[in-house]
Amino acid sequence: MRFQYCPYCGKKAEKRTIGDEGLIPYCTQCEVPLWDIFTTCIIAAVVNECGEIALLRQNYVSSTNYVCVAGVMKPGESAEETVVREVSEELGLDVTSVAFVKSYPYEKKEMLMLGFKAVAGRKDFTLSGEVDTAQWVKFEDAPGLLREGSIAWQLVNEVIGERR
Repeated sequence: MRFQYCPYCGKKAEKRTIGDEGLIPYCTQCEVPLWDIFTTCIIAAVVNECGEIALLRQNYVSSTNYVCVAGVMKPGESAEETVVREVSEELGLDVTSVAFVKSYPYEKKEMLMLGFKAVAGRKDFTLSGEVDTAQWVKFEDAPGLLREGSIAWQLVNEVIGERR
């Protein structure tokens, strides 16, 4: 979100040079810079002990490509807690370990995606209402089911690359 008006007093923001940051919207009444805001989300490559990764399809995201588990962080929740919650909600799996992989800016939707590898035991999925289908896929087959260049594709390739 890019501010045009102050969220505190409603006055129209003015551009002001703030340190090394350049021109930033600024409220002269409240005397505060109004930094751009983005949504912080997680994206997780869920892997199991059999060398497989859980990929899911959500038709509201794509009807042709699979994706990884993803979700918005809630206030007061750590990124790692979000991974555990989202994997449980979307796939019904219990995560046994979480490791940060990389962050991915998603400018199109003004999001910062924090990428993780999540380990869970192999079992059948219990899908949430927002997941249309999910499957365990061998590591070597996973990139071909994701949209090339997408954040999920990048994350999966990072996680697969760890094993080599």
